[in-house]
Amino acid sequence: MKIKLLLGRLEKAGTALETIMLVSMLTAMMLVAVGQIIMREAFGTGFGWADELIRLMVLWLAMVGSIAACRENRHIRIDALSHIMPDIAVKLVRVVVDLFAASVCVVIAFQAWRYLQIEIEYGDEVLVDTPAWIVHSIMPAAFGLMAYQFLIGVLRQAGDLIFGKAGEAEA
Repeated sequence: MKIKLLLGRLEKAGTALETIMLVSMLTAMMLVAVGQIIMREAFGTGFGWADELIRLMVLWLAMVGSIAACRENRHIRIDALSHIMPDIAVKLVRVVVDLFAASVCVVIAFQAWRYLQIEIEYGDEVLVDTPAWIVHSIMPAAFGLMAYQFLIGVLRQAGDLIFGKAGEAEA
């Protein structure tokens, strides 16, 4: 019972952190973009780093948003047949699809990690003098977390298939 309480608290903390990150980044991105527009229109100049910063913030927003979507099982899902299939078949198909999605995320996370190694080796920089690997580290982390979320979903769905909803309430 203590483990469930701890996991529940960790999930709430993770959700709060994701929400704070998403709201903060979106707000900061809008402020930088509006500031850049004002600087260009009113003063005929702008911040040289602002466009690159906005592109990187879009990347981070997309990745953190993807993690949140996977956690809440609100990612894009084509489920036209789920309305006519029996419930057990829908759960079985979702297990297979989520396993496939998790494996794809693992492959992408691994390749993104390899790419980071190359960026470290070559010393690429973004935003004037920030090492690119620091900014791009969101890629393997996000895809690793998405794979984790898909695997958790697979375990839940497999538990529903094996034990039914009653087994979940007793545990």
